[in-house]
Amino acid sequence: MPTDFALPLLCILPFLASVFVLAAPGEKYRGAAWVTAVVAAILSLLSLALFPSIANGEVLISRIEWVPQLGLNLTLRLDGLAWLFAVLITCIGFLVVLYARYYMSPKDPIARFHALLLAFMGAMLGLVMSGNIIQLAIFWELTSLVSFLLIGYWYHRGDARDGARMALIITGTGGLALFVSMLIIGRIVGSYELDDVLASGSLIVESPLYPVALILFLLGAFTKSAQFPFQFWLPNAMTAPTPVSAYLHSATMVKAGVFILTRFWPVMHDHQLWFWIVTYTGLATLIFGAYTALFQRDLKGLLAYSTISHLGLITTLLGMGTPLAAVAAIFHIANHATFKASLFMAVGIIDHETGTRDVRKLSGLRKYMPFTATLAIIASAAMAGVPLLNGFLSKEMFFTETAEFDPNVFVNLSLPIGATLAGMLSVAYSIKFVHGVFFGPPPTQLEKVPHEPPALMRRPIEILVLICLAVGIIPGITIAPYLAAAVYSVLGAETPYYSLSVWHGFNLPLIMSIIAMVGGAVIYVPYYRKLRDIDGVPLTRGLVGQRVFERILVTATNRWARHLVGAFGTQRLQPQIFVVIFLALAAGIAAGWTRMGNLPLPDSFDPVLGLVWLLGGISAIAAAQQAKFHRLASMILMGGAGLATCLTFAWFSAPDLALTQLLAEIATTVLILLGLRWLPKRSPVPEGTPWAARLRRYRDVSLAGLVGLATALASYAVMTRSAPEGISDFFLANAYKEGGGTNVVNVMLVDFRGFDTMGEITVLGVVALTVFGLLRRFRPASDSVERPEQQRVLDDYAPGSGDSVADDFLRIPALIMNWMFPVVVVVAIYMLMRGHDLPGGGFIAGIIMSLAFILQYLAGGTRWVEERLRILPLLWIGWGLLLALLTGLGAMVLGAPFLTSAFAYADIPLIGKVPMATALIFDLGVFALVVGATVLMLIALAHQSIRRPKVAGSNKPKQRAGLDKWN
Repeated sequence: MPTDFALPLLCILPFLASVFVLAAPGEKYRGAAWVTAVVAAILSLLSLALFPSIANGEVLISRIEWVPQLGLNLTLRLDGLAWLFAVLITCIGFLVVLYARYYMSPKDPIARFHALLLAFMGAMLGLVMSGNIIQLAIFWELTSLVSFLLIGYWYHRGDARDGARMALIITGTGGLALFVSMLIIGRIVGSYELDDVLASGSLIVESPLYPVALILFLLGAFTKSAQFPFQFWLPNAMTAPTPVSAYLHSATMVKAGVFILTRFWPVMHDHQLWFWIVTYTGLATLIFGAYTALFQRDLKGLLAYSTISHLGLITTLLGMGTPLAAVAAIFHIANHATFKASLFMAVGIIDHETGTRDVRKLSGLRKYMPFTATLAIIASAAMAGVPLLNGFLSKEMFFTETAEFDPNVFVNLSLPIGATLAGMLSVAYSIKFVHGVFFGPPPTQLEKVPHEPPALMRRPIEILVLICLAVGIIPGITIAPYLAAAVYSVLGAETPYYSLSVWHGFNLPLIMSIIAMVGGAVIYVPYYRKLRDIDGVPLTRGLVGQRVFERILVTATNRWARHLVGAFGTQRLQPQIFVVIFLALAAGIAAGWTRMGNLPLPDSFDPVLGLVWLLGGISAIAAAQQAKFHRLASMILMGGAGLATCLTFAWFSAPDLALTQLLAEIATTVLILLGLRWLPKRSPVPEGTPWAARLRRYRDVSLAGLVGLATALASYAVMTRSAPEGISDFFLANAYKEGGGTNVVNVMLVDFRGFDTMGEITVLGVVALTVFGLLRRFRPASDSVERPEQQRVLDDYAPGSGDSVADDFLRIPALIMNWMFPVVVVVAIYMLMRGHDLPGGGFIAGIIMSLAFILQYLAGGTRWVEERLRILPLLWIGWGLLLALLTGLGAMVLGAPFLTSAFAYADIPLIGKVPMATALIFDLGVFALVVGATVLMLIALAHQSIRRPKVAGSNKPKQRAGLDKWN
């Protein structure tokens, strides 16, 4: 498979499948699981199939240029290290999906679970394959966002919401620090391409900006990989479903921190700051995590702290700065992912079959679950570093590196002693896991009788445990070539000789291993007899990161915020707006007054245009004056100001802008008028106004006048200066030659600046959905529930006529509006088709089409229209975005940049040659989205009239039964 296709497929397929699973109708439990499993299997096979291409040190690159002048390209890069992580992400992800098929309850929102799992898989693949460091930082934050949703999957539980919020704040803040460090590194190197950064040698370390870049870089890595003192978020994330924990907290998310440390190791490790900060942060995390794991009662909590400890081990190795330590770190990344994922799944089975994870209630389960017990014991032994298992090999390499002589006495003693102590604690908590759960008397406090799970639920654990055994017994066959590829991609020519032999003779690392295993057993005996029932962790009870985090959060978001609001805030909006506008005016005058220069007088001035502006200004001022007391009059006057703007556009030969302004004025005026019905009653005109209120109004009017005058002067100064060389000539010269259209404005919107237009229509769709969502829960003010005064007056003359104004009093206009529907639709299609060469286009046509629906709602009412027309605005929005996106992706498939337009002449019988451009498809997407967005807001407003009125605050909303679902 070509690289240009394989790498984008590897990254994009999970996101496409995620959208498909989430958008599938109904609650397709089996369907969602099968789709996810098939996609994960395809990704796994694709990842494995790419190994021959990178086995000998080659790097696969797929690049899409975006803004090459700024070094911003979409680059996917696969080398040995990225391949190793891609295999872990996809293969363990596939096993987790199979496991989740039996773990998750059919009552859970399964489609949401699998959609989020696929999205996270895509984010992680994008992170490890990023060939641009800015792109890497974006995928980094995306993993934090999706993990937030996965950790808070059971959001009806308070602890799940708290754990998700904590993880997002900690890792998200670290991600911002990482992003700034990437900007600094890019500035130092002169490029944001990862290949250029890795080829920079000692340039980064020798830069005066290195300390700042390093601290920010390490904040990102340490927060993601739960290094001390940021380790507390990981145990609180155990509120997620166990499949999520098995995936995120063993093989993927928490490995992102050590991945980025490994990725940038060649260009950032050769400095004393790196050694002292990274090594001893890792060592502190290694010991603290192992010690705390021993006193955990929740099995997932024990595994969480053991994960923290092992991540500390990897960080320590990377901090030591030697090539052999880097080899050991990469090796342990793979080993830890396999045995820890299997252990999390085993804990999930125990919880699933017994109803608890409390180690105090569990014992003797090997009699009830012999197969699961055997698998969990082998995986625990690998975690403890028992010989003939994969964990033993990388742990021996770790001991070897810490035992190397260092001239610094502190380093020479602290590293081997700390490593041995951590090894002893690791053996102790592994024994606790095995002995406390599977040995001892039968359990007596369980909710149900334990038994073996379905065989297929146990199959992923069996595969992972088999890998632990195979790597531990025959590493030269099973892991050596893959480890060599990953190591070479990091170390290159500096790759040292290393041995994966199981037996290296009776040496110091072996002695350290023996001490660790014997010492771990010695530690566990007094713990089991005297300390197993105590609450909390001895010696570190006061060192609770969660408590510190919550205190800081409450102080910053509550106390400080309350003091700031008390000092600078007000309950009234008007003073706040006044201060903001005043400060903006002051800043504008300070910045622009000295640059204003002498303003030339205009050579000529047309009095007719001046009259239009004068009337528009009077309308705007009058609208502001009437807004509080006469809303309808204010709306009419605002329409006058908009009409003046429209005439100005037409006067200066901008028909597209004039048409857009006119149609937007009509549509928004009608929609706002429909909304006025539900606002609180307008304030009566006061008979006498106090002097304080008058002075405040004079002050506000003066400020508004100054801002308007300053804006006018600034605009005049800009327009009367000699303009620098712009881009207008480029658009005029290339609109037809490269865009295939003579309407330069439309060609700019759908071709040259199509990416901007796509962003704008996306925002328009989001705004429409937001308006619809807000109005669904809108409750009118108590004085707005009554029928309008006009309907009540009609009822006085003809009882009952107030409910059918259109039928009884506007029958002829309503009939005309009904007849106009096909005419307006034809006009909309006409404006759409001609937009590439003449004034028109998708936006204008979309508003015209929307006005056709608005006329029908005004003429026949909501029920009459919806009985005859099935509009489905959400589909219009979705198809509009999809058409726009597919137009851009189609250009990429053909080898052109995103949203590149192609055009040709089509010879149509009886008509002749007709110019056709692919931009028309994009414009059709704009048209569909504008129609959908406008009609969605129209429906939201129109349905207020037929809903059963419910006054705000009249009663409390009912508690929903079950879980809220996304699908």
